[in-house]
Amino acid sequence: MALFVVFTALYAYQIIYVAVALFHKKPMPMTAKQNHRYAVVIAARNESTVIGNLIDSIKKQKYPQNLIDIFVVADNCTDNTADVARKAGATVYERFNTQQVGKGYALSYVLNHIAQDYGAYTYEGYFVFDADNLLDENFVAEMNKQFDQGHRILTCYRNSKNYASNWISAGYSLWFLRESKYLNYPRTLLKTSCAISGTGFLIHNDIIRKNHGWKHHLLTEDIEFSVDNVISGETIGYCGSAKLYDEQPCTWRQSWTQRLRWSKGFYQVLGKYGKRLVKGFVVDHRFSCYDMFITIAPAIFVTLTSIIMNLIFMLSAFHGTTVNPLIITTTATSIFSSIANFYIVLFIMGVITTITEWNEIHAKPVKKILYTFTFPLFILTYIPISIAALFKKIHWEPIPHNITKSIEDFEQPQNQ
Repeated sequence: MALFVVFTALYAYQIIYVAVALFHKKPMPMTAKQNHRYAVVIAARNESTVIGNLIDSIKKQKYPQNLIDIFVVADNCTDNTADVARKAGATVYERFNTQQVGKGYALSYVLNHIAQDYGAYTYEGYFVFDADNLLDENFVAEMNKQFDQGHRILTCYRNSKNYASNWISAGYSLWFLRESKYLNYPRTLLKTSCAISGTGFLIHNDIIRKNHGWKHHLLTEDIEFSVDNVISGETIGYCGSAKLYDEQPCTWRQSWTQRLRWSKGFYQVLGKYGKRLVKGFVVDHRFSCYDMFITIAPAIFVTLTSIIMNLIFMLSAFHGTTVNPLIITTTATSIFSSIANFYIVLFIMGVITTITEWNEIHAKPVKKILYTFTFPLFILTYIPISIAALFKKIHWEPIPHNITKSIEDFEQPQNQ
């Protein structure tokens, strides 16, 4: 119970985030004074099944097509991803490097080639997508409005192509919807910094040039990029009217592999940037640094602390051949109470998100309701994953994508 109190204290500010998101007046519509020129960058590894649909959704944007150039880095592909992307209208760079593996290296490669072949000042901003993404037809136009207001880094509203597949895909999907609506949205309203989440983000060319392309190569290059920029004083913005759909894992093996990499990557980011984040919020009094620190640290400081404390307490019940049943009962009760409390908090979080984002969730009502109950279980599976990530050597592995829906499949809310 004491640990639950500590947990609540550390995360209490996110309750304020929820209140801000729920009760803040809807912002006035923005208009852009000019349409900026963008490069769209897509990192793809054996994505021939889905990449054509993404490029098609980009070409259907309600934005001047002469201001959007699409670049694909076919990274260590063994299929015909490159050919499919070229036929769909993208400029393709093929990369073969089995030593430097991961999205960060692929982004470095393609951004350096774009600068060499097209010039360092041709594009005002760079969109980054994964090959399984689909874009709402107004995505670029909406992001352009925010970009035109001076935002140098922007993230978007992240929805799912396969929410209804099962409890695993729904767990991912509900988390990302919650991240969009109840983390990034209030962060922007309160003028603190958001965090980008893997895909669907926009970077100003000034930052690309300052970094000499892409310099972040840890297992979670997205959160490393976010933390590094927050430390540097950048404010990452959020555009809720720019909607993106992506495919979530459906099998436990895929989910374990992906989240194991994420957990290990968070540890890497904490090890590399943790001291500077602490300095940012303790010395410089920058709340965004505290927010980023909490974002990358909970698996270590909450979950593992709870397990270790309870194990130590339980071991104290054994003295030679005697056993203190009171200590064992108290410890078991404490563990059960902590899990129950965490489940309730996560369930409430899932319910609030499901209710407010009901029309955005593409699933039958019964599944929308059912998956609010399994959502806490999905999040709690991070406990063994976080422990395994501490001791296991992790390598970047691709997650296969095979859902071939088009953006037209998501034009109408799914209430039936």
